[in-house]
Amino acid sequence: MAAHTEGTPCWADAMFPDVEAAKRFYGELLGWTFDEGSPEFGGYTQAFSDDSAVAAVVPRMPGTGGPPAWNLYLASPDVAATAERIQDNGGALLMDPMPVGPFGTMVTAEDPSGVFFSVWQPGSHTGFGKTNAPGAYCWAEVTTRDVERADHFFPAVFGYEAKQMRHESVDFSLWQLGGDPVAGRLRMTDDFPPDTHPYVNVYFGVEDCDAAIATVTRLGGTVRRGPADSPYGRWASVTDPQGAAFSVIDLATTVGELPEFT
Repeated sequence: MAAHTEGTPCWADAMFPDVEAAKRFYGELLGWTFDEGSPEFGGYTQAFSDDSAVAAVVPRMPGTGGPPAWNLYLASPDVAATAERIQDNGGALLMDPMPVGPFGTMVTAEDPSGVFFSVWQPGSHTGFGKTNAPGAYCWAEVTTRDVERADHFFPAVFGYEAKQMRHESVDFSLWQLGGDPVAGRLRMTDDFPPDTHPYVNVYFGVEDCDAAIATVTRLGGTVRRGPADSPYGRWASVTDPQGAAFSVIDLATTVGELPEFT
């Protein structure tokens, strides 16, 4: 797969206290298989769907607190330049740009509203081997209460064109590159627990949303929102047994008309 356009989601990974448990959960839920992991890179273990790389699970580093979380990577041709824009627009770097062997260069950051994310400049690893299919990444939404800061920061850093959805009860903004949707921003409402930290909600594709959430609950996970129908697919937001939040979506089951954006 060719390198992704700057600002496009290109990879996702998560650190877990128990990587073997994470492999069992996501293997059964999403059909993932896994490589042996790389001791040189802290046990970094790639996940595959139909032999295409789709994500990675990683042993948690000692001293890391809080629940696991899925981390989304946004593509950049120059991580150092992107890191400067992050700081110039009120974001914080959690690490300096760091080469990862021959695979690429990364930086992890926090936006002014508190959302963690990473940036990836590809080397031999260009990112997702496939997307928008069962078992693969499909979508992501910056989910925060401080939407004003997020709405300034991400377009300023990554050049997104923002479109606001016309809806009385949902505050949602669509971010586009060259007219193509790449991600969204959702304002947290009262149906989110008050202690929920701002996060990037990563969506993974499934064949059947209802069957998927039945698997989530059977394996010890929790359904947080949904299932619900939409013009984009039937979806649900869940947490895995170790506490990592994400969403599942059946892209083939669509209901209703596409919303209008201004």
